[in-house]
Amino acid sequence: MIKDSLDEIVNDLKSKRDALSLAHQKLKSDSDDWSKSIIVMSLLTGGIESIKMKLQLDDPIWALIPILLSSVIAACSALIKFRNFPQRMETIINASGLITNILGKARNRKSFDDELKEEYNNALTYLETSLYPDQRKFFLLQSHKNLIAIMKQEEKYYGLIEKVNNHEHIDLSDLSDSDDSETRHSYRRTRDELDITEHRGRPLDPVIEEEKENVETILEKPANEEEIIKTL
Repeated sequence: MIKDSLDEIVNDLKSKRDALSLAHQKLKSDSDDWSKSIIVMSLLTGGIESIKMKLQLDDPIWALIPILLSSVIAACSALIKFRNFPQRMETIINASGLITNILGKARNRKSFDDELKEEYNNALTYLETSLYPDQRKFFLLQSHKNLIAIMKQEEKYYGLIEKVNNHEHIDLSDLSDSDDSETRHSYRRTRDELDITEHRGRPLDPVIEEEKENVETILEKPANEEEIIKTL
């Protein structure tokens, strides 16, 4: 798709920068998971060795377990080096920084010129050389969904701001999800039940005269000795 306006360039650069951030987040999460696994297995190996020495366990199975765990740890360490997490994350960070720089220049421009077009093309090159095509497809799709959700939320927010400026009633549940809306509605209903001021949203129910007369009759009626004994 050809982009020939400044707003389109800015939005496209934001989506590509966010896609790189998501890719870096995924790589970091995978690297952390591998590292945690190695740490856990190393601690487990040391714990088994200590237990074996303290309890003087001479069974062959106890001698075999630490060897198996050490082999698994070595295999995980080799796989981490093979996947080359640090270099891949560094490449993504550098590309994200360059795209962020171009995005800042685009936001400060008043029009779309040849210089900005050249920098935009460079940003596309940074993205294409940082991620494989299937990864680029996956993270760009996720980035586009996130940006659309953010824009929808901003639209609701500015609409509510306009209503506040016009002294109109607003409903804050429009800014939250469905589950949060139900919780907020329940809280608002409970607060309205407890509110006795003149600003309460729902008026208080009127006192029924018949119930009032019954209460007064009960209070005025003297209690006999049998009823007093029953209450004791």
